[in-house]
Amino acid sequence: MRFLADESCDFAVVRALRNASHDVATVRDLAPGAPDEEVVRITQAQERILLTEDRDFGRLVFASTAKSPGILYLRFPASARHAMVKTVLSLVDRKDFSFDRHFVVVQPGRIRVMER
Repeated sequence: MRFLADESCDFAVVRALRNASHDVATVRDLAPGAPDEEVVRITQAQERILLTEDRDFGRLVFASTAKSPGILYLRFPASARHAMVKTVLSLVDRKDFSFDRHFVVVQPGRIRVMER
């Protein structure tokens, strides 16, 4: 899969996805400091799923009429961050799941999928 990690995304997730042979670009490398609207445009232009810990992207995507490749919003409190990488990898590896046009909220023990 192809991902774009927002600047808020824990780099351990980026590293783990890359080690699992996924194509992961970062906002820090492509457009450091880019506003959220530009980050969404990059995901659309490059057909990448956005990895973020910034809740503002939900509002942007639902307000936009443009097609979104999908957003994976990670909500892990400090006490549960140790489980974040494993949780993301297991979700990404599921063959019965598609991120296309979905806003996926991943929390410890819970995954919510909202279609756009």
